[in-house]
Amino acid sequence: MTFDLTGKRALVTGASRGIGRGIALAYAAAGADVAILARNADLLAEVAGEIEALGRRSAVVTADILDADSTRAAVTQAIETLGGLDILVNNAGGNSFSIPVAQMRMSGWEKTMRLNLDSTVHITQEALPAISADGGGSIINVSSVAGLRGAPTMAHYAASKAAVISLTQSLAIETAWMGVRVNALVPGWIETDLTDFLRASDDAERGTLSRVPMQRWGRVEEIAEPAVFLASSAASFMTGQVLVVDGGLSAMP
Repeated sequence: MTFDLTGKRALVTGASRGIGRGIALAYAAAGADVAILARNADLLAEVAGEIEALGRRSAVVTADILDADSTRAAVTQAIETLGGLDILVNNAGGNSFSIPVAQMRMSGWEKTMRLNLDSTVHITQEALPAISADGGGSIINVSSVAGLRGAPTMAHYAASKAAVISLTQSLAIETAWMGVRVNALVPGWIETDLTDFLRASDDAERGTLSRVPMQRWGRVEEIAEPAVFLASSAASFMTGQVLVVDGGLSAMP
């Protein structure tokens, strides 16, 4: 068993910062060539430089994942540049608001579903033929602990991430015969710029970490390394599974 990804070709979405960037760099360090997709070309260029400094090939593709057509075109471009695809990480997504369900506008619900769920479907549909072409590979869908339990004022986000887990399990069954493995990676509270607002206040930070048994934020590399495992031959008999990396948060009553 090995975590070596030498000779593999990977596409990581949402790779300009945070978890996506960490996964892209971890894949390059493990030997993979990496295509990186996000909206910000300047930030992607910085990540590409870091990938190439590790001795691997990079491919920068830009798209707004809310636009299905441009996203599909970007995935096609990435595959053509790399000459194929072995690994897909559907990491792009997020949440831009918090509000109780009773007060939520349906436009906000629909945008969140498009951002976190629909985009994953669009990207997977475009990438799957290439992944299965050479005997299979690995698809990793990044969900959230919010998708495992109730999330007051974030029901829209939690529902979209729960749907990503369900999609992962269904897709794993559909593609196993192709040699394609599909698993969900579920981070807890990770120290990235997306959670900076919770560290801006001591009270908010204490409240957040009070539910985490390990009493600290997760580091990006603590998500990136499990992503390497899921992409590697060390996880060769693992599909349709949910790998939770949350410092014990989901185990709390």
